[in-house]
Amino acid sequence: MNEITTRILDYLVLLFAVVLASSILYHLFNQDYKTETAIYAEVSDVSSFQGVYVRSETAESYSGAGAVRYCVSDGAKLGVGSVIAEIYPSEEQIDLRRNIAEKKDELSMLLKVENPGTSDYAQPANLSTLIEEQYKTMLRLREMGDYPSMVEHKQEMTVLMSTYDKITGQSDQLSERITELQDQIAMLELRLTAPEEKITADKSAYFVSYVDGYEDKLTPKNMAQLTQEKLAEITDGGSTDARHDPHIIGKLIDGYEWYIVGVFDNTKLRLSEGDGATVRLESVSGDLRTEVVSLISAGDITKTQVILRCETLTYDVVQHRTERVEIIRETVEGVKVPRTAIRFKKLAVTDADGKETGETENCMGVYVLVGENAEFRRLDIVYEDEEYYLSSLNAGSGYVALYDDIIVNGVMSDGD
Repeated sequence: MNEITTRILDYLVLLFAVVLASSILYHLFNQDYKTETAIYAEVSDVSSFQGVYVRSETAESYSGAGAVRYCVSDGAKLGVGSVIAEIYPSEEQIDLRRNIAEKKDELSMLLKVENPGTSDYAQPANLSTLIEEQYKTMLRLREMGDYPSMVEHKQEMTVLMSTYDKITGQSDQLSERITELQDQIAMLELRLTAPEEKITADKSAYFVSYVDGYEDKLTPKNMAQLTQEKLAEITDGGSTDARHDPHIIGKLIDGYEWYIVGVFDNTKLRLSEGDGATVRLESVSGDLRTEVVSLISAGDITKTQVILRCETLTYDVVQHRTERVEIIRETVEGVKVPRTAIRFKKLAVTDADGKETGETENCMGVYVLVGENAEFRRLDIVYEDEEYYLSSLNAGSGYVALYDDIIVNGVMSDGD
């Protein structure tokens, strides 16, 4: 071999080495991968509808003459023989009892202030802070229209202010006011007369001080026959043909159970009869637990008539016959995976002992970047949306995990 041929071969070998090295370096440092970090996510599907409340209700009546003094509040639980209301010949006796109750409340607060245990350990600075907090709370409650709660905080604020006055020496007339109140209460009680009539509960039930005309129309026995059109006619203000009977004093609600009936979209929630469901009502601050009693198609894939059973009855609930209701599916959590990253790969099928059976299956998953390599990870889907999937947080080895670098662009179905 002559010198020229040798040099040509040397140049070719060198050129091949340069091309090979360039190719390796390009693939090492110039992989055109676009990745997203696998993050934690949780979702709660919600469907809202106009719900109608169905309860087993019985109207309570009295003679219709005289002034009514209610002895229990709406939503109160009554036992057999519990006094619902007292009937007096005029409003005078009712006003008298209200006046006595107010004075007794004031007396109770002053006695609390006079108690050595209240003031001996109180510090002016701490009391001043508590008074300011009570004041801000009362302002917030006023804006919310929660006047019953305002009364409670007003009483507590009165105790705080009176205690502050006492320990700072600004008030030395508490004893005189206590004696005065005791005398006034004693004089007022001499004017009390017995009620002409007492209305008592003949069974264990909840009490509501008004009727709305739906008591006989909306019952657990006929709620399954309520059509979408009939539900739409129900108003929160009461039936247009409701009879305003002057003898009706209120109604009793049997048992703990009551029902919500309405038409909602079940395509995403996919509730089934017997499922538990969380609901939110406009009038109630917290969530309520219910059970799905019935699901009937209302003629459209997005319209399902539902009956929900609930065992939590409160003052706020009994003030309404219909209002906006939200059904919340249980919250699902998982690893968020974008749909654009989804790939499929044939993997060996294993038996219960982890041994390969010789068969393969086409598995859904994603490729993740491990160092400089793309590796396939399967998905254990617990939720899907139009834009992403949620995979189980604890699916195990071979599955996508939190904080994996998911390749969303730059890898084909075979990982190249």
